Amino acid sequence: MSENPVSRRSFVKAATVAAPAVLPALAASDQVTVGMIGTGSRGYYLMERLYVGSGAAVKVLGVCDTYEGNLNRAKDRVQTMGKNTPETYNDFTQLLANKDISTVVIATPEHLHFEMTMAALKAGKNIYVEKPLAHTIEEGEQILKAARQYNRKVQVGTQNRSNSLYGMAKQMIQQGMIGDCHYVRAFWYRNSLPSGAPAWRYNIPNDTSETNTDWKKFLGSAPNRAFDKQRYFQWRLYWDYSGGISTDLLVHQTDITNFVMGKTVPSTCMASGGIYRWTDANDDREVPDTLSAIYEYPDKFHINYSCYFGNDHYGYGEQFLGNEGTIEVLNRQILTFAPQKFGGKAPAHVAARKETRIELPGNDNLAVEAHLRNLIQSVQGKAQLVAPVEIGQQAAISGHMATLSLRNKKMITWDDKARKYTLG
Repeated sequence: MSENPVSRRSFVKAATVAAPAVLPALAASDQVTVGMIGTGSRGYYLMERLYVGSGAAVKVLGVCDTYEGNLNRAKDRVQTMGKNTPETYNDFTQLLANKDISTVVIATPEHLHFEMTMAALKAGKNIYVEKPLAHTIEEGEQILKAARQYNRKVQVGTQNRSNSLYGMAKQMIQQGMIGDCHYVRAFWYRNSLPSGAPAWRYNIPNDTSETNTDWKKFLGSAPNRAFDKQRYFQWRLYWDYSGGISTDLLVHQTDITNFVMGKTVPSTCMASGGIYRWTDANDDREVPDTLSAIYEYPDKFHINYSCYFGNDHYGYGEQFLGNEGTIEVLNRQILTFAPQKFGGKAPAHVAARKETRIELPGNDNLAVEAHLRNLIQSVQGKAQLVAPVEIGQQAAISGHMATLSLRNKKMITWDDKARKYTLG
């Protein structure tokens, strides 16, 4: 156990590791060629971060989306930032057939991740796929096997693993700064005015119609139904396409807890919640806006998770509660450390530790850039993946366990050796 606290200067130095590097000019043959599958809000953002963080190391050759507005906007962005005109596709299989593209970014609704990732692997592509890895545990297991079979690089979009503050938290805990830690409290709170409610009611473009959106391709393997522009643009609200809180928010926080604490997957989960806000009769949401989940791990470790979309006072973050101190990471840009006081009778080695606060505005952008850059450098043979497919599946399992527990109203038990879960 470390007797001397790490200095604040060393903290700040460590916190800059995700800052954009000065990237040397590269020959065209050294560039990683990229195809973007899904260019809505998240895909568009990822493409911008790819350019900012990786610069001349990448060249976007193709963009794919089933809504013409997204496709045209992405094409314009490539022309502006990349100085080339990409091929445009509304069918991802056509993009995958482009042999000049070595690597794809999949930023589509989660129910499409499985089909697209499997097809990309078979096409020999390296992949960045947004979390969750797949829409079910079983689909994730198949992707895991296929990634090993085809020997491709697969980075999952749990970018907190590339956030310098979490790297710092992990280092501090390894140095003994908070003593033994058996308990983590994680939370994500949001709120909005009635005009912007409910959560995930993303804007629907005024020109939306069946002629400029490919509804059949959006549905993929989901149940067939008539064209519904709300389901198309606000897909996170429906079980057919999303796990809601569990796979959009919670999965980030269980994953980063695993990273910081050196864990893998929980053994049990109990979850409850529901739709408690915006309960108008015409509101057709299916996923909850309120969720609590309790996780137990095999080695006396516990995560207490909560999410509520009716109050954002506490924001989001994780609190690592050790018997000698607490580390808290808030909103992906603030880290605090506080030693335990023990009623004024703290042992000398604990009393010597000083409270610390580090704030890095915009640090999540740097983390996303670093996460994408890590994949690019891995494809170039210069780095090991931070969030490979095995890690991505571990993260997804935690999220799916919460969904299964919530929807079945039973405890979920995960058997990691058998790679199976049981209900109740």
